[in-house]
Amino acid sequence: MRRDDLCHAVRERLQRLPEPHAAHYGVVPLPPPEEGIPLGTAMASHQRAIEALARVRALAADMADPYVVSRLLVRREAVSSSSIEGTNSTLDELLSLEEEAGEEQRDAARQVRDYALTLDRLIPRAAGEGPALFTPELVAELHREVMRSDPRYADAPGALRTHVVWIGGGGHDIAYSTYNPTPPDRIHACLAESMAYMRGQGMQVMTQSIVARLAIAHAHFEAVHPFRDGNGRVGRLLMPLMMAADGQVPLYLSPYIEANRQAYHDSLKAAQQRLDWSAAIAFIADAITGTVDELMVTRAALTRLVAAWHGRRAFRRNSAASRALPLLADYPVITARRLGERLRVSAPSAHGAIEQLVQAGILHERTGYSRNRVFAATEVLGILNRPFGAEPIEDVR
Repeated sequence: MRRDDLCHAVRERLQRLPEPHAAHYGVVPLPPPEEGIPLGTAMASHQRAIEALARVRALAADMADPYVVSRLLVRREAVSSSSIEGTNSTLDELLSLEEEAGEEQRDAARQVRDYALTLDRLIPRAAGEGPALFTPELVAELHREVMRSDPRYADAPGALRTHVVWIGGGGHDIAYSTYNPTPPDRIHACLAESMAYMRGQGMQVMTQSIVARLAIAHAHFEAVHPFRDGNGRVGRLLMPLMMAADGQVPLYLSPYIEANRQAYHDSLKAAQQRLDWSAAIAFIADAITGTVDELMVTRAALTRLVAAWHGRRAFRRNSAASRALPLLADYPVITARRLGERLRVSAPSAHGAIEQLVQAGILHERTGYSRNRVFAATEVLGILNRPFGAEPIEDVR
């Protein structure tokens, strides 16, 4: 880590690291700022993000689920956030894992599933408890959940690290690092400062927008880097939780971050090395705007697809097959058992509905088994699996 890359205030927070790295220094990050942040060139991005949040609130007001917690958006978030950290699975693998029994699935798919299920469970809790949710114990819980299926993780999931880590340098030589996070003996105190900031125990709730607080909280948490691995995933989990706790619609920013990795890392470096909070705010603001735009495009494409499905076959009104069509937008990989549970119909009715959907070319059997068969709505997967920002390719026959 080059001292010349650090601003004066950050250089004053350097602390010598323990052996065997005593020739190097780690940064004890300043507490997150509570005062208003001059936005400068981030002003336009910040305003667009505020307008995007208003758009998605208007959408949520017209829906049964006020938090727009789409099962598939959560799972797309899980796939992207894990991919950023090198845990590579696919949305298809994740959805298949949730439908199929057995433990032969890849470790990567199980890790991504754990991430998605954690969001499923904690978003409603954040909405109910508000900012009081944010404690060091919550961070430990998040880390346990996202790392429990990683066979390579050497520490106990949820335990604060006692080892030196660094960012950059290929992870092998601290001499070439770009940033050395908090020394182990200061992690507990710095993490407490992160959580106090997220709880709004200061002036920041009056001087900073939710957009600014998301960016500052995320950059500060990543600067603390409380675990040996999994910090990025935990940090990105905290953002939709902060939004839900603030009464906002929780947005899942990891697909945007994955598509703009270099800009993401540059914005974190600017905040951590030079206390350039406006750079981090600009990136998170653009991520919010891009994510809302993507949400609107995706929802419109899925709505058109479901309408097109209705025209492929004369489904009897209120039949299980007809009622299944909108469900497939959230469950594009499904079994007859799952369909029966969601529609509250008998097993014969669920099997009959699936047979009709297969005949209409809406579902496709993918296992080749005679029992425990899994079916996929491949057109939904095509819309969801497209690169972030790409226009959906639709067949609306």
